[in-house]
Amino acid sequence: MATSHAGRTARIARFGVFEVNLAAGELRKNGARIGLQEQPFQLLVLLLERAPDVISREEITKKLWSPDVFVDFDKSLNTAVNKVREALGDSATNPKYVETLAKRGYRFLAPVVWISGPDPVPPDPPVPPFRPPPRRVTRALFELIQLMYLIFYVEALFHLREIDRVADTFLPGWASFAIVAATIVTAGVGIPVRCYLLSTAAFDYKLLGEKFQQLFLFILILDELWGIAPFLMAQKVGFGAAFAATCGLLYVPFSERTLIEMAYPKMQLTSSGALG
Repeated sequence: MATSHAGRTARIARFGVFEVNLAAGELRKNGARIGLQEQPFQLLVLLLERAPDVISREEITKKLWSPDVFVDFDKSLNTAVNKVREALGDSATNPKYVETLAKRGYRFLAPVVWISGPDPVPPDPPVPPFRPPPRRVTRALFELIQLMYLIFYVEALFHLREIDRVADTFLPGWASFAIVAATIVTAGVGIPVRCYLLSTAAFDYKLLGEKFQQLFLFILILDELWGIAPFLMAQKVGFGAAFAATCGLLYVPFSERTLIEMAYPKMQLTSSGALG
């Protein structure tokens, strides 16, 4: 904390119930801001910085106005002093803050306390716009899902006897036969569907998004049926692991749809459809 000329390096001056923030260019009384024009404010700052020294009218004029400005300096200075006194509630005849010394100038009477204000807070960095991942990433993930299902289908067809044995353990008779038959039918249908989706994604077919939306209900049913496939391995991996795998697989068709919508936005689909 310092006073007088040390205030040149400080940001805030306090006197009485008033506070002057040099960095913000504000005059406050009991925390409430008081409007003060630029020239009167600069005059107040000059008086505060030089308090309790006397500052001549000539020096104040040179500080507040550049030499190439054509104004009535005496009248303008008197107006600035009156504005300062008005803002401070001061009186020329009985001054508490700004005293006029005839033929000498002005001085600030009240004790001034200078403090360092808080460092200015830097503005928040601009929030970067959301940028979806590159299309090649979403397409690659979609292709991996199709490849995963192809492996499921082929592995199931190569291990039909094992599927029949496991199914017969839990659901003997016609139920076991139905599971094996459903495996053959859905795998037989799923293989060409997955090959179609895999190839169109690999070659970035522009209408893939539209075609997938048309096929989504069928793909959803197909994927949900294969979502329970891990229970056929429950004896080997355990019920908990089979249940966890099923939960993940049941969500996969919705992930496929999201990836397609990211890789082939509706705006692009509309324009592509118009062109096609």
